[in-house]
Amino acid sequence: MKADDTGRSPAPDPAEALRRDASSSRHVSDAARPPRLATAEDLSAITAVTAAAYARYRDRMDRPPAPVLTDYGPAVASGQVWVVGEPVVALIVLVPKDDSLLVENVAVSPTAQGRGLGRLLMDFAEHEAIQQGFTKMTLYTNEVMTENLAIYARLGYRETERAGDAGYNRVFMEKVLPG
Repeated sequence: MKADDTGRSPAPDPAEALRRDASSSRHVSDAARPPRLATAEDLSAITAVTAAAYARYRDRMDRPPAPVLTDYGPAVASGQVWVVGEPVVALIVLVPKDDSLLVENVAVSPTAQGRGLGRLLMDFAEHEAIQQGFTKMTLYTNEVMTENLAIYARLGYRETERAGDAGYNRVFMEKVLPG
């Protein structure tokens, strides 16, 4: 990786690293391909993956998790949804907000969990944010999704606020990006 004019190395491209790893393996699953922009044809898979990924939280909440109720059509049409796999097994929704890139949703099918796809998508999101000139990443999760809070903390996110939002008790987090 070459340094730029400031002497810093550019942020690693997780998709490129995945392509390198995939090209060195003879048996690569579809899930090992880099994220691609979702299309309208992916909408039913996006809905199914999201429902399956959030099913484990349903008994902790008095209503379905917000991502399960979301219509992803507008986000797909706006180029905000990225997917992994053929068929789709993971997705991330990235929304530009002022000085940050918001991770509005990240979901991995239970059948594909444990393969590093969530980490791949989060690394991909950070790379996208840096490429687009953002100074930080933001996200939120429901306070009952304690596993997610621990994962995001390990990835360098810090809690900024807890508040009721759209009828959910959310934890808002951010991560300042290198630059």
